Amino acid sequence: MRVLLVYPNANTKVIPWGDAGAIAEPIALEYLGAVAVGEGHEVRLLDLRLHHDLLDETLDSFQPDLVAVTGYSMHVLRCLEVCRVAKERVPSCRTIAGGHHATLEPVDFFAPEVDYVVVGEGSRPFRAVLRELADQTPPAAIPGTYTRVEGTFRSGGPPLPFDFDAIPCPDRTLARDDRKDYYIDWMRPIGMVRTSIGCPYRCSFCSLWRIMGGRYVTRRGDSVVAELRTIPERYIFLMDDEPFIQAERMLRLADEIERAGIDKEYFAYCRVDSMLRQGDVMQRWRQIGMKRLLLGVETIFDEESIGYRKRQKREQVLRGLEAAARMDIQLMCNFIVHPDYSDREFDELTRFIEENRVEHPSFTVWTPLPGTQYDDASILVRQPNGRPHWDYFDLQHPVTGTRLPKEAFITRYFNLYMRFLSKYYASDGPMTLALLQRMSRGSVPGGVPPLAAQAMGAETIPSGRK
Repeated sequence: MRVLLVYPNANTKVIPWGDAGAIAEPIALEYLGAVAVGEGHEVRLLDLRLHHDLLDETLDSFQPDLVAVTGYSMHVLRCLEVCRVAKERVPSCRTIAGGHHATLEPVDFFAPEVDYVVVGEGSRPFRAVLRELADQTPPAAIPGTYTRVEGTFRSGGPPLPFDFDAIPCPDRTLARDDRKDYYIDWMRPIGMVRTSIGCPYRCSFCSLWRIMGGRYVTRRGDSVVAELRTIPERYIFLMDDEPFIQAERMLRLADEIERAGIDKEYFAYCRVDSMLRQGDVMQRWRQIGMKRLLLGVETIFDEESIGYRKRQKREQVLRGLEAAARMDIQLMCNFIVHPDYSDREFDELTRFIEENRVEHPSFTVWTPLPGTQYDDASILVRQPNGRPHWDYFDLQHPVTGTRLPKEAFITRYFNLYMRFLSKYYASDGPMTLALLQRMSRGSVPGGVPPLAAQAMGAETIPSGRK
């Protein structure tokens, strides 16, 4: 069979810079590609973040038997659009959707243009679907999979327990020509590898721990080393939800990487308390090439931290910043901007970043993501069918009410970018200072209106795409 794997692009009418902030390799599809190649199928991977205008051409020329899509909440409508276009241009093809959002809200993919919806890790369900289609057997109950039968989606039961050994090494040859274009800021090109999955913590704003049912599953060190040997890029992003949970494991892994003679530069997520509790681990990883961390500061307000179930105080954040400076580890610090912020919180956050010389602050708007505890009635942006308008769940738009007038909130949020991010966006990657300035004036090519007006939205917002 011919199998087409499609990674969706962002809606540039919703987020004007589209995917320009960072584009990492589509590793979820590379895992599926390895499964399909192993089953003897012809496979292509189309990354619409880089080739947004090639969907029709690829469908017409390749004539796939199966089209697979994956994505986060912000990609739901685009994934459905890809499946719809696939069936219009290749009526005989089947479609399958999976990924983060499909795992948490599969109902959003219960549509005529979708044939299968995968919940949880996709390698084993994908293999079962491939065999079912290749053998032309009647639909069977596949664990972790909803199958459309006579217009109704039937569950094949809960997903199988997660097992690293059941997942093949990603087939990175499928994106060979695109690899030079995958980057995170100045780290270009960058590859990805996973050493663990899940998180034992219970932060209220995060759904990752829910996907794994609160379990933290680690991978054998020799398997990680073997995969690292196959990755050509010097820069590596550890895509773990939080890799530094188990100190001894990470020390052993660092030793194995060093003994293997692997010379890379690493970037990873890290909690503040992990950095403070495991200084020896951080120093060891700094020795083997970890020059950068994405530090989950999230908030500088102690009462907000309690609400997030983050269990950290501002004093710990300050000690974390000092520890990273001593170890010469560059930090990208993430701050959640809550829709309930007034001018006081915006001002205090600005002062904190300036006074503590946070070099690379990153900002997200608190969003009631699927899998988190939230009041559905609080979501104001809706599709005509009443479901949340998932295009706006990109962590850059308030999708609930705001304490400030919405336009004032968006203006203050956007000004955080203008104030702090210009120093590295000015020279690194396509997300340039000039683009930010044009966005603020509403002069991005394609008729994109000012960001503040964009993000305000309406009760029901039509979808538009690049």
